[in-house]
Amino acid sequence: MRTARNLIGGAWQDTAWGTLLDVVDPATEEVIARAPAGCREDVDRAVAAAVAAQPAWAALPVAERVARVGAWADAIAAHADELADIERREMGRPLDIGRSFVEGSAAGLKLTARQALSYAFEETFRDPDVETRVLRHPLGATAVITPWNFPVAILLGALGPLLAAGNTVVVKPSERSPLSAVRLCELLTLPDGVVNLVLGDARAGAPLTEHEQIRLVHFTGSVAAGRAVGAASGHRLHRATLELGGKDAVVVDAGVDVAGTAAEVARGAFLNTGQICTSMERIYVHQDIAEDFVEALVGAAAAFVPGETLGPLVDERQRDTVRRHVADAVERGATVRTGGEEPPGKGYFYPPTVLTGVDDSMLVMTEETFGPLAPVAVVADFATGLAQAARSRYGLAATVYTDDPEHREAAARIPAGVVWIDQWQGGSPDMVWEPAGDSGMGAAGAHAAYDAATRPSSVIRSLRRP
Repeated sequence: MRTARNLIGGAWQDTAWGTLLDVVDPATEEVIARAPAGCREDVDRAVAAAVAAQPAWAALPVAERVARVGAWADAIAAHADELADIERREMGRPLDIGRSFVEGSAAGLKLTARQALSYAFEETFRDPDVETRVLRHPLGATAVITPWNFPVAILLGALGPLLAAGNTVVVKPSERSPLSAVRLCELLTLPDGVVNLVLGDARAGAPLTEHEQIRLVHFTGSVAAGRAVGAASGHRLHRATLELGGKDAVVVDAGVDVAGTAAEVARGAFLNTGQICTSMERIYVHQDIAEDFVEALVGAAAAFVPGETLGPLVDERQRDTVRRHVADAVERGATVRTGGEEPPGKGYFYPPTVLTGVDDSMLVMTEETFGPLAPVAVVADFATGLAQAARSRYGLAATVYTDDPEHREAAARIPAGVVWIDQWQGGSPDMVWEPAGDSGMGAAGAHAAYDAATRPSSVIRSLRRP
């Protein structure tokens, strides 16, 4: 039985507090490792190491920092199979799907680090009598706190701009899926102390977000935890970038390819067992195609087989949430068109489930489910679907399928950080976004990520004197 340890200043260390947590394989319900619960002393050590390492790291030329981060990305890509298998055992993602995500994440780390080469760390503006230099400085020691659903992808997505901008980092992964972060840190090719790892639950997370020497907290997780992180950051007057929950809508207009769109919506609802922040969790379909669409969606759901192409939910608590949302919907009049009954045997599996007859009185249409559910509501027209999509306290992303050019333009008005039209996922490397509503705060992506990772100052010199 492996016991994971913290990485602090380049050295693997036992926790200062001996409490350990079980890491459970959600497909077998077996304990596969143990990891520290975390404590303030662990955090203090890690932050001190990050603070000590930061000046030398920031003093390196940008191109050298980028090259070193790129070398780490290459090492990660070379171990994609191994990392995908670790994710499979700690959070349940099928191996083939996991491998593609790891490979994409390693490429993304390299790409976002390379964006530093074109970022304006220094700009000069001249008026007749004044020269103004705008300088972007690294913040210092930062914290990255990641969730369990994409342990590798979300961590690497946060690290590229932070590291390339000259910051050092303390990483705190979810206690449910810490093993992939441990392996990533074993593959590190960066100087000691540039990336530090503290394992644990809120006993590590709270002192990290509250630490007086942390200059930014990059947090991905629940709304409740995000509010706590935001409050702690406000108290310390350091920055917080928060990507929180979602209840993403999809609007399906009349006139689309019904079968193709249903297959895409099934993927959006069931991929990663619905455990994606931008999963399709509310589906509004035009009444003219609703019957055919639901039939096609039920057929597409059959491709997601529990234990094969559909992994388990991360734990029993998450499966309870899915059960509760389905039961609430059925009690209020919804119909289960497929799924809704758990398969026998070990593992926290739940089948792909399509619900119809849903409305906004039901949890499945108002609260984040984070499971393999596709609730379908029929709308009279596209405008009604768009209005329903906008009616949510969340605003992470939304997706619209339509053949109407005017409807495509109207889709841009959905209050969300990202709006996809006629596709789900993807976009330019230069895209920027910020969640709306309870889905978080802080712009991300491309130059916005570097703006968040740096502090601007202006140096002003008179040109009147020789």
